[in-house]
Amino acid sequence: MITLEIHYRKLENMYHLGPINRELYKGVQLTVSHERAEIIQPIESKFFHAGQSLHGSVYFKLLDDAAYFAVQSTIQDFFILTTTFNIQLLRPVTSGTVKAVGNLTFKSKNLFIADAILYDEKNREVARGSGTFIKSQHLLSEKMG
Repeated sequence: MITLEIHYRKLENMYHLGPINRELYKGVQLTVSHERAEIIQPIESKFFHAGQSLHGSVYFKLLDDAAYFAVQSTIQDFFILTTTFNIQLLRPVTSGTVKAVGNLTFKSKNLFIADAILYDEKNREVARGSGTFIKSQHLLSEKMG
């Protein structure tokens, strides 16, 4: 097993190297720590729906990713999978940056629950989510990240 700090850095690198983040979410920053993850994303107009504010799919992605990595921070052998994720959209975002903060709230041998909150740059809650995650059978590689 690798140290937890190395595990966290490898998860961060894995996230940043993902094609979706390299192509669509340039500028995204993930920080992983014990049972917690924070994602900061600059807002661009390419993320907007016709009403000129952040599309719900972006809220979902950031909340799910933050909750996911809060869980994955505790697991070094297998990838985890999101099985359910529910979100509540609280207010529109039209500019600036947003920060998603995910925290692991429940864990058992193979089932995990994590919550995430999305904040605007004025530190107001703009969305929240909660998800259920399970271990997959896909091994994490020693070379990941």
